[in-house]
Amino acid sequence: MAARTLLRQGAGYGVVGALQLLLDWGLFVALSASGANTIVSNLVGRVAGALVGFWLNGVVTFSSEGGSRLGWARLARFLLSWAAMSVLGTAVVALLDQHAGLHWAWVAKPAVDVVLAFLGFVVSRYWSYR
Repeated sequence: MAARTLLRQGAGYGVVGALQLLLDWGLFVALSASGANTIVSNLVGRVAGALVGFWLNGVVTFSSEGGSRLGWARLARFLLSWAAMSVLGTAVVALLDQHAGLHWAWVAKPAVDVVLAFLGFVVSRYWSYR
């Protein structure tokens, strides 16, 4: 039963994460291509993705028979973990932009976000949505 739940949550998290990634990356590329600062562009994309992700993961991925897993306490835990991962991801993307160029930052951002997503799943499952 626990393995089935873990697989269901992992699959749901992956689908929601893919939607988040597309939204986040699309906004990042669109804003930075139009001349916006890389850090600002990345944070705008991450905020948009986070809003969608918190809601969908609470309603679908980590929901229980008792209903959704939303609420102020879960939102606070989510925001704390999201902020830490956003600082880390934004630093990596900004360093790539600075040292390799904007196009490399565009290419690498999805990979950076996928690595952060694995960490995010563990944090979400055992802390944010508990």
